[in-house]
Amino acid sequence: MTLKGELVSQGERAVAVEVPVQVGYADVSFAVMMLTPADLEDFAYGFSLTEGMIDTAADIRNVTLGQAAEGLTCRIDLVGQKLHQHLARQRAMTGRTGCGVCGIDDLDALKRAAASGATAPTVEIAAIERALSALDDRQVLNAATRAVHAAAWADASGAILHIREDVGRHNALDKLIGALLRAGVAPLSGFIVITSRCSFEMVEKAVTFGARTLVAISAPTSLAIERARALDLAMIAIARRDTVTIFNGAERVLTSTPALQV
Repeated sequence: MTLKGELVSQGERAVAVEVPVQVGYADVSFAVMMLTPADLEDFAYGFSLTEGMIDTAADIRNVTLGQAAEGLTCRIDLVGQKLHQHLARQRAMTGRTGCGVCGIDDLDALKRAAASGATAPTVEIAAIERALSALDDRQVLNAATRAVHAAAWADASGAILHIREDVGRHNALDKLIGALLRAGVAPLSGFIVITSRCSFEMVEKAVTFGARTLVAISAPTSLAIERARALDLAMIAIARRDTVTIFNGAERVLTSTPALQV
């Protein structure tokens, strides 16, 4: 039922699907995550990387998706060495849709990403504007539901090459990272664009993949800024087609038009 003033109408509309997905390694449950059930193999790769379970896509032998009574299952089979490492650090976690660090019981474990020694690429403001302009049309699920986040990968020119959507912003980023891993995309060949706020775990995930530039539609948190500076990640946030705010890495953002730097 829809109310508009005193007019009442009935009809149907698309809603975003959200299901619990039990993620396990070697038949050992590792996490239960609330996900949109699309691109789950990409999620398996991206989640495994950002959780520190793998270093490369080759560390995963196979991903098997299944049905459970209350949701879905995602079994990730690792190569031998990685499997033994996993069993040594076994822990369980439950991830809600809006949470990116559930299950951490040691504050020192929050900061997993390490700064890269590689020279960071520059990025043109025109490329960021191009990616932002194309972003809306590429969000197919959000256009239908108005209820999901997106994470996209743009090349140096700003062309969006990959995009993933999910009810959870960090899940969308894990799906994107998994897609990039599986496609063999070089982390320094472009930049990440996210439709959500730029929070701590989004910075950690981006840097863990190897990206050096993160563009966010919404504002960053204080800890996200702190980590971006520590990890030498260029952070461009509150990003609109006609203006952006650079919170870190301004020297790597090439602009012919004014951009606010903080």
